[in-house]
Amino acid sequence: MKPLGNGWDELLAPLFNDERYKKIREFLKYEYSHHIVYPDMYDLFNCFRYTPLNEIKAVILGQDPYHEPNQAHGLCFSVKEGVKLPPSLVNIYKEIQDDLGINEPDRGDLTKWAKEGILLLNTSLTVREHLANSHSKCGWAWFTDSVIKLVSENTENVVFILWGGNARSKTPLIDQSKHLILQSAHPSPLSAFNGFFGSKPFSKTNAYLKAHNKQPIDWDLN
Repeated sequence: MKPLGNGWDELLAPLFNDERYKKIREFLKYEYSHHIVYPDMYDLFNCFRYTPLNEIKAVILGQDPYHEPNQAHGLCFSVKEGVKLPPSLVNIYKEIQDDLGINEPDRGDLTKWAKEGILLLNTSLTVREHLANSHSKCGWAWFTDSVIKLVSENTENVVFILWGGNARSKTPLIDQSKHLILQSAHPSPLSAFNGFFGSKPFSKTNAYLKAHNKQPIDWDLN
């Protein structure tokens, strides 16, 4: 695997050298050679490649990658340029407009957010085409739980944005004495009206960052 750069290689080396990760690799070799799997294997660790460890301001946790063609590219909730916006992302944009007055963008590529210091991490990093959660039992939970703990331990004053039950279950991994956790319902159309809309995570994140002498995030994708 090519080095990730951005301060991640040394931090994640114990995970990549662990027998549990080697089992994930063997599983993925089979899956990528026998099935269509998303994202492309070269995009698998994009969330680390785009967001330097020492520049993380916020972490947004997704569940697993989009499982339809040309969508997933290694950043949670993000889709490639030119791809129709998924419903959850449409609702995220609506909340940004309501919260910050930013016009809803017409693109779903969140790379700019990643470069702003937002770690866009899915709790499962791969998925088989058309089959949501199909790789959730292959070991990714151990790997990404470990990433969350390492980020919590090795950074200060980061906002962890946890949407939905799967993300909220990661709360015990985060040191709340030095980080902020923002929790709400998931932005999916099935649950957005149960507490996601009106939760104002974007302005709350920036208020926390400013209070801790950090540059606020520019959420505007236009």
